[in-house]
Amino acid sequence: MEGSPSMSYPPSPWSLRGRMHVSVWAVPLADVPALPPSLSGAVRVLRLFGRAFVGTAWVDYQPGGDMSYHELLSAVLTRAGWRPRVTITHIWVDSVASRDGGRALWGIPKDLAAFAGSFGEGAASASTADGPIASAVLPPGNGIAPRLPVGFRVVQDLAGRPVTTPVRSTARYGPARVVWTVAPDGPLRFLAGRRPLLSFVAAGFRMRFGAAAQRVVV
Repeated sequence: MEGSPSMSYPPSPWSLRGRMHVSVWAVPLADVPALPPSLSGAVRVLRLFGRAFVGTAWVDYQPGGDMSYHELLSAVLTRAGWRPRVTITHIWVDSVASRDGGRALWGIPKDLAAFAGSFGEGAASASTADGPIASAVLPPGNGIAPRLPVGFRVVQDLAGRPVTTPVRSTARYGPARVVWTVAPDGPLRFLAGRRPLLSFVAAGFRMRFGAAAQRVVV
């Protein structure tokens, strides 16, 4: 599926630039959000000693890409056989075009949220009309390594069918201490009171999200 001139979002793939702060968590399987039933035969949650791995990210998509907006997401590490995959369970943006395009093109369950603070450094927060989602203290680190390539595949439910989406990016990575405060009664409550295993910053990332021809396989 692709956008058309009458749609508010660009066609797949999207070329995006910016900075993100990523945290990785080990969460008991019983607390991990359930995947859509349509994915049951496509991917399984990757587990280790009764725990699953959850990735969260604050993302600042900056001018120079197809769109610029802010994003907060939570994703579960999954596997198709033994091939690693990522499945996004929660995601918020402050762009209607990003929300609509993410849902229509790749089955990414984007919702709208209000963001406050500075994504470059200091505190950032996200909330909806129902209340706060989370906040974090984001360090200003610019990444210390040479620019490195990363590729992975996202598997989502699109109209009741599993769809896989390739993601390719390069960035300068560096360790970061991201201090999270998660609303205990919010949609990310399964992370409330926990600490991430590790956090890092991906500075100056350049990302290609999606492909010109979307595949409904994993």
